[in-house]
Amino acid sequence: MATPHPIIEQVKRAGVVGAGGAGFPTYVKLESPVDTYLCNAAECEPLLYKDQELMRLQAERMVRGMRLAMAATGASRGVIAIKGKYEDAIAALQRHVGPDIDFHYFGSFYPAGDEYVVVTDVTGRLIPVGGLPKDVGCAVNNVETFINIAAAAEGTPVTHSSLTVTGAVAEPRSMTVPVGVTAAECVEAAGGATTDDWVLLDGGAMMGKLVERDAIVTKRTGGYIVLPRDHTLVKRRTRTLQSNRIIAQSACDQCSYCTDFCPRYLLGYAIEPHKVMRSVGFAGEAEAGWAQLGLQCCECNLCSLYACPEDLPVMEMCIQSKVVWRARPEKLPLLPHAGEPHPLRQHRRVPIDRLIQRLGLSPWDRPAPMDGVTVSPARVQIPLAQHIGAPATPVVQPGDRVDVGQIIGAGPASGLGLPVHASIAGTVTHVSNHVEILRRDR
Repeated sequence: MATPHPIIEQVKRAGVVGAGGAGFPTYVKLESPVDTYLCNAAECEPLLYKDQELMRLQAERMVRGMRLAMAATGASRGVIAIKGKYEDAIAALQRHVGPDIDFHYFGSFYPAGDEYVVVTDVTGRLIPVGGLPKDVGCAVNNVETFINIAAAAEGTPVTHSSLTVTGAVAEPRSMTVPVGVTAAECVEAAGGATTDDWVLLDGGAMMGKLVERDAIVTKRTGGYIVLPRDHTLVKRRTRTLQSNRIIAQSACDQCSYCTDFCPRYLLGYAIEPHKVMRSVGFAGEAEAGWAQLGLQCCECNLCSLYACPEDLPVMEMCIQSKVVWRARPEKLPLLPHAGEPHPLRQHRRVPIDRLIQRLGLSPWDRPAPMDGVTVSPARVQIPLAQHIGAPATPVVQPGDRVDVGQIIGAGPASGLGLPVHASIAGTVTHVSNHVEILRRDR
């Protein structure tokens, strides 16, 4: 049996997770042999720029991290899957790639960055139903994750997160900030909000969740969009499940646009959101079929926020179908793949510019450069659960003095989990499900 590449343990010790995603521990991906390693550089969420800026400014480090990941997994081919319009980023990357790494250029559409879409578009391979990219010999990470892999090889743990702050702010910016700062501090670094009563979408307009200004930046935070509280995207996210169910039952006009635009359906997977909506309206949640129809949903929100002419909560009902499926005492089987990708798939992709207009975000469609702005918080609150798996166990107590990069939460001895590190130098003032640190120079 081959000796594991040292980068795997280095990445684990550094606490590297999928940045901007679900927070899956990266070392686990590096343990699986693959032949192709993909960099998901599509950054397809409207208004976000941080990946483009990181590629422009840290191209060498990103490519170095990608090569380390390829070495760990035995991948002979690396591909940077990027939108062709990111010309500055592409020019920077081209100076550092070689025969082992090439480019795949996407058009400017949404959702280009869905993992299943990336793998199929780049390699022509279809991930099995309920499967992972490794099942077809692929691995996928995003831009910041590769940068963090390169840093881990240098002994530097993840203490900061890069993100875009945009929307109703004076100066949209991308920035790298200490983990544990508040969203409000990031907004101030972008010149402050330009509206009085505001909230934020954490992660983007399409897939992001609604948070208040005291939300904490984690390793997974990729962007904040500041919006007035009365914006339609905010109102949608404040609906209760019961309200969504009533709306879904009463207003669906029985078209199938939600399915026609669904990226997973267009790849040939057995998901038909319009049938989920019909099941909600006529079959009820007890119907066995209801629990299978939305299981392949990638939660891109295109059905709800773009395709549906009635502005209905289609994605929310697909998510609820997953809840129903998991709650059943006897699990229904996953429906098999329907066959080849849809012949009209290339013609049903949604242009980003049109999507931005539909979302009511055109007034804030501005670049967000990474121009060196810094955030120096007086205090940080660092969650011990920033990843999939067991939370880190605190190894500090109030009164302890810590330095940047010092372990404050240990990962489990076995099982899935990661350590957590201090993002500022200071004194520990509180320990619970998070560690609070007061900056030393204050």
